[in-house]
Amino acid sequence: MNPSTDFIPYARPSLGVEEENAVLSVLRSGWLTTGSVAKAFEEEFAAFVGAPAALAVNSATSGLHLALEALGVGPGDKVATTPYTFVSTAAVARHLGAEVVFCDIGKADYNMDPGKLESLLARERHVKAVLPIHIGGNPCDMAEIIDIARSHGAAVVEDAAHAFPLRMEGGFAGTIGDIGVYSFYANKTMTTGEGGMIVTRDDSLRKRMALMRSHGFDRDAWDRYTSTKPAWFYDVIEAGYKYNLPDLLAAIGREQLKKADAFLAERQAIAAGYLKAFADLDAIELPPVHPGHSWHIFAIRLVPGKLRIERGEFIGRLAARGIGSSVHFIPLHTMDYWARRYGFSPSDFPEAWDKSSRSISIPIWHGMSEEQGRRVIEAVKAIVAEARASGP
Repeated sequence: MNPSTDFIPYARPSLGVEEENAVLSVLRSGWLTTGSVAKAFEEEFAAFVGAPAALAVNSATSGLHLALEALGVGPGDKVATTPYTFVSTAAVARHLGAEVVFCDIGKADYNMDPGKLESLLARERHVKAVLPIHIGGNPCDMAEIIDIARSHGAAVVEDAAHAFPLRMEGGFAGTIGDIGVYSFYANKTMTTGEGGMIVTRDDSLRKRMALMRSHGFDRDAWDRYTSTKPAWFYDVIEAGYKYNLPDLLAAIGREQLKKADAFLAERQAIAAGYLKAFADLDAIELPPVHPGHSWHIFAIRLVPGKLRIERGEFIGRLAARGIGSSVHFIPLHTMDYWARRYGFSPSDFPEAWDKSSRSISIPIWHGMSEEQGRRVIEAVKAIVAEARASGP
């Protein structure tokens, strides 16, 4: 590979011989699904973030679904979140028959605006849970959100899909609310390919989620098939789901977890380079900065009136220079399902709509070389310079 000329993807996982050997060990063990490796991963992750326990699941979407189900969310209830998120955050409420109410994001960042949340909960009845999202790895104001939610009788589920290992006042993101859910999707700050983790300090919630994670069985498959005593009988005590994480993927997660702080340091270094390089570009707004930021996403925003091209053209010019990019996020209230169900128009949540229409996520991943980072910086600067010129 030639970092000077090859295409730089928006995201790329960093996997080494340690992950390969861990997977081979599971393949050779004869036990591929959820077992001792997944259990060890749960214990190690819980210790890392300082939680009493953790539950490994096959996706963060599954984790959010389990979290809301454990809180008793169902028909007649409402769940408050923002439209500035991936669809899972809101869709899990609908899976349970609950309705979704959206709160706009703040002016300073991409996260839930506590003041707007207070107004929303004051006028909406039957809001059973609030789901803030630490967008891009930048922390929400959890202390204020929790105070507001509890004053209205609502639980708080942290969507920490972007936020590992984000350290903030009060602990790791994901450990502050009633339940926290992490993602280990392929482009996240650590990965298992597909997968996620749930943490909570409430043992009754943990037991409910553990039960519902695997068909509502009264005991784990690992216990049934590996016990030294015949253990063929089992009972189903709830109509549960199929949300367990297999040992094959947990093996990758255990090795990734060991590298989490090194991965974070790499991402922070790349972000620092971008922040310095783009500081004087008045055509670009930079993302919010927090000392513990996990930098899952580095999103620049185009300043209206400063360039002769729109966001789509900017992305096209990046691609022409061999630079991948993405958009985070297209607000949910502008998408067909949500707009039809609730009668939304883009202007209903103006901050989400404005930021989305101007945002471009540029490459940031552990393993990026200095040369690749330099190429991204040069490409952004060159496009800005071109777009100011009289020509196309």
